[in-house]
Amino acid sequence: MAQLRGDYDEFRARRSEVIVAGPEKPAAFKAYWRKHKMPFVGLPDPKHEILKRYGQEVKLFKLGRMPAQVIVDRHGQVRFVHYGHSMRDIPVNIEILTILDNLNAEDAE
Repeated sequence: MAQLRGDYDEFRARRSEVIVAGPEKPAAFKAYWRKHKMPFVGLPDPKHEILKRYGQEVKLFKLGRMPAQVIVDRHGQVRFVHYGHSMRDIPVNIEILTILDNLNAEDAE
């Protein structure tokens, strides 16, 4: 999440919002968000409803939820999905920002 925090202004400049869902209960999630001064939306998902909806995998031998990045466009359509195979398998922000640039260009046409 640190990389998302570091480039949050770049995401906002592309008319997008970062939303991070996590397995914690609301109180723990809120405390973490405040402690680390996260500028984007944090969404507690202790019942794994979001996880199930977007197909995020859980691998108990690899510390639980695998990373997943999903881009949903302004019309509610999923336009990009990356499911990580390990905790380190996360696209760099420039990849996601480039996809957002391309989606914004499509919307402008």
